[in-house]
Amino acid sequence: MKYCSSCGHTVEHRIPEGDNRPRYVCPSCETIHYQNPRIVAGTVPIWNGQILLCRRAIEPRYGYWTLPAGFMENSETTLEAAARETWEEALADVNIDDLYTIIHVPHIDQVHMFYRATLKNGEYGVGEESLESRLFGLDEIPWDDISFPTVKRTLELFIADTDNEQFPVHVSDIRFRLGRK
Repeated sequence: MKYCSSCGHTVEHRIPEGDNRPRYVCPSCETIHYQNPRIVAGTVPIWNGQILLCRRAIEPRYGYWTLPAGFMENSETTLEAAARETWEEALADVNIDDLYTIIHVPHIDQVHMFYRATLKNGEYGVGEESLESRLFGLDEIPWDDISFPTVKRTLELFIADTDNEQFPVHVSDIRFRLGRK
């Protein structure tokens, strides 16, 4: 950040009085610009025991398979964001079941939340951000072409939980380590 969004003055990066971490602060109008994690909300959409995945038509990870998900918008709940993203990416109308995974990704300032969901009528299509959408059996998931670690972890947990017939909420972290991906 270079300029204050309130007055246009050049900002400084420093620890403001009464705080404990560096923030962008405007020395002219004293506005503190907080930068907080972004929430990614999506679904694990199921129809007749199969999972709906979308092939990404955008970067990052163009051409890789993903669960329908994306950044939450202002003025919506995580449930609304998950349902909206499922519609936008897969033209799928879903019933949201339960929160399923919360995965913190601190090195990119994100929190990913996936909900279990059921396709309302089994219909789906291809949204603007997808190359294709397809239902996969649990033994057909294209593991080598999964887009993101959060998606892979959610799918692995879903398969294990399907075997156990129990679907608790899973909370975990994915942390970047130097020298490892």
